Amino acid sequence: MEIKRKKNPISSWFSHLKPSTRDNIVGYGFLLPNLIGCMLFTFLPVLFSLLISFTNWDYTKGLGNWNFVGIQNYLDIWKDEWFTSSLINTLVYTIAVVPITIFLALIISVLIDKYCYAKLPIRLAMLMPYISNVVAVAIVWVMMYSSFGPVTLLVKALGIENPPQWLADYKWAMPAIILMTIWSNVGYSALIYTSSIQGLPQDVYEAADIDGANEFTKFFRLTVPFLSPTTFFLVITNIITSFQVFAPIQIMTRGGPGTSTYVLVYYIYRSAFGYYKMGYASSMAWILFILIFIVTMIQWRHQKRVNDY
Repeated sequence: MEIKRKKNPISSWFSHLKPSTRDNIVGYGFLLPNLIGCMLFTFLPVLFSLLISFTNWDYTKGLGNWNFVGIQNYLDIWKDEWFTSSLINTLVYTIAVVPITIFLALIISVLIDKYCYAKLPIRLAMLMPYISNVVAVAIVWVMMYSSFGPVTLLVKALGIENPPQWLADYKWAMPAIILMTIWSNVGYSALIYTSSIQGLPQDVYEAADIDGANEFTKFFRLTVPFLSPTTFFLVITNIITSFQVFAPIQIMTRGGPGTSTYVLVYYIYRSAFGYYKMGYASSMAWILFILIFIVTMIQWRHQKRVNDY
């Protein structure tokens, strides 16, 4: 006696589709969990932060206990001295970190490519600070900046009897963090530059050698222009990372002394989870997003003009 199996309407419908349509459905099925995760944990929180930026919500009072204040938060932050100091410190930090990191990474990558034999171990050694835990790196640098740390002892060895207290000094706290950040990030940028240098057209350099061009001419006339797309990528990523700096500030100085190392992300964190002003913090976060977006668009248009030229 034969047992008749009922046909599944879904499988029957799926089997009648075109092969390309079936492949697309299968592909989107594999992407669906990731898309759902992005929707729940990225897009919806972003929209929620935009909504509460127009409120005075104190999240300790529960969800929904808020009053809409319109754009008042966006107006008040420009009257806030802590916000303006944080914005200035963030700009100073970015302006110092990004150009120096890019410049050192370019020089180091060229030197490694031309004059080093054990290239792989050197690249891995330079990348270690970048991939190391930021908390561990920050704690090590706090000890290096201590009264008996190697940085202080080196300054004393150079003849300065009373070196600054570094992280406890209003003028030197930010330069100390900038130095640590450059040391930590330059290895990653150098690795990106090195991979790009290996793909440069060698016939152009051979023609330059035949024409009698020296190393400086080839560097400024060939290497730098060829690496402009890589430089654009590193500038954008380093600017975004610098605008979002938080962990070194939290671990090394907590924004002090005074407002010398208060940056935007740290002030957003303090406003949200220290003062419970979630709406005010969300408005500052959106100001930060707008600043990063403007800088990125300016760099993008500049790079596009260079490529068109």
